[in-house]
Amino acid sequence: MSLLLTPLQGYPLIKSGDDLVALTIQALSTNGLTLQEGDILVFAQKIVSKAEGRWVNLTTISPSPRAQELAQDIQKDPRLVELILRESRAVLRTRPGTIVVEHRLGFVCANAGIDHSNVAGSGTEQEEWVLLLPEDPDDSARRLREGLQAHFGIPIGVMIIDSHGRAWRMGTVGVAIGLAGVPGLVDLRGKPDLFGYRLRITQVGAGDELAAAASLVMGQAAEGTPVVHVRGFPYPLREASLAELLRPIDQDLFR
Repeated sequence: MSLLLTPLQGYPLIKSGDDLVALTIQALSTNGLTLQEGDILVFAQKIVSKAEGRWVNLTTISPSPRAQELAQDIQKDPRLVELILRESRAVLRTRPGTIVVEHRLGFVCANAGIDHSNVAGSGTEQEEWVLLLPEDPDDSARRLREGLQAHFGIPIGVMIIDSHGRAWRMGTVGVAIGLAGVPGLVDLRGKPDLFGYRLRITQVGAGDELAAAASLVMGQAAEGTPVVHVRGFPYPLREASLAELLRPIDQDLFR
């Protein structure tokens, strides 16, 4: 088994309203790639959010008393804290500079995934602009998949990824936040291992494994390769959603 990941070079900077399907078709052609059945395209969350207009200018935000109080404790802009609270179900942990929340989409992350880096809005105060996660990443992935499949006429998978920290290890890692046709979780229980023993508890977070690999070749700073073509994914494609990757709270030993 071999897995080939190819970042699409020459992808343009994205603006609100841009057609990611058309831009991806053009980028595939420019990079000399033709999709085959079973291929996967992995999109960085940031370009999906930009195309969907998920910009917010902090000058338009009036922080609530709760946001002002929390901002003072953690030394953050109260307008940004207000946005974090709006995008979250619950605040789980705080420290100076960071809020760890349960995002409204169900996963745990820092600062509700709101991004300042590599964000240039169309205003006079560039640093006032921030970018929220897509409203519904699964739906975003589904629409991208439908558009690409309509053009190429073959079944493929699409995944949207973001970079998250982890409670028990240092550093950020790419994780899946939107899935269409790519399994998030692969259940190997009942399968034989190398010595014929039946696996009893093994479930593979295949979506996150692929997200981490794609994030590695995308880069985290100024590389400008926000879409990765994947060939050789070792599991069958199927319908899926982010929900299958989220651990139920009654099984979460960290909360």
